[in-house]
Amino acid sequence: MTPLRQQMDQAMVLRGFSLRTRESYLTCVAALARHYRCSPDTLDASRIQAYLLHLIQERKLAYASVNQAVCAFRFLFSTVLGHPALALSIPMAKVPKRLPVVLTRDQVTRLIEAARNLRARTVLMTTYAAGLRVSEVCALQVSDIESASERMCLKVREAKGGKDRYTLLSPRLLTTLRDYWRVAKPRSWLFPNAAGNGPMGHETAQRMYYAACDAAGLKDAAGIHTLRHSFATHLLDSGVDLPTIQRLLGHGHIGTTMRYLHLAHSRLTGTVSPLDLLEP
Repeated sequence: MTPLRQQMDQAMVLRGFSLRTRESYLTCVAALARHYRCSPDTLDASRIQAYLLHLIQERKLAYASVNQAVCAFRFLFSTVLGHPALALSIPMAKVPKRLPVVLTRDQVTRLIEAARNLRARTVLMTTYAAGLRVSEVCALQVSDIESASERMCLKVREAKGGKDRYTLLSPRLLTTLRDYWRVAKPRSWLFPNAAGNGPMGHETAQRMYYAACDAAGLKDAAGIHTLRHSFATHLLDSGVDLPTIQRLLGHGHIGTTMRYLHLAHSRLTGTVSPLDLLEP
């Protein structure tokens, strides 16, 4: 590890950045250094902007991915190297806001039933039933399942923003988890990796999702995060209030949760057009 890379990593550790964020930021800066074949601290704003154009125009990266690189570069120059003026000259692209993909209840049922095996079915069912991010379902431990009748819940450790929270533990999911435990006998991690010395990788969970989508004949179902979107939208459809959904999802701001109002079918079909209220 170069001194600059170590300095940047230590600065992120001091500020409580998650391991995933640290790895992403370091990867972005390392790619910048490889592109110019020099240390990033020798670059000026014009060369950094030219690199961002390269990511957009030549590599065809999504604006969200480019903005992640922008955040990494801004942190490097402002916090680590002490050049806030240079950091502010690195532009952040405006990302188009699109509504997330949501599956119907029937599609979720078909997806879960189409899973390759008990492990994959349990992963997908847990993701949907508890509204988890892929990083959260992979990081679940056996001890996070609280199955006492008076306290049925799942503990989500160090979620986005480093915050713990509790979410739903469905009785139906608990039955499946017990079936899975009797077969797989997980010790620490609920879904361990192949070596058994750590959690399952995010890519493995994504592959399970895509394989189930193919088997169920679901096209354009996006990624496994679709199950989290579907969880929130189906709760809203069933009458659960926004603050409760916000807490279950672990959103820091209610505005993030409010986008599901645009997806809730019951809110659309149950609303009368003002045209129908006019006198004939």
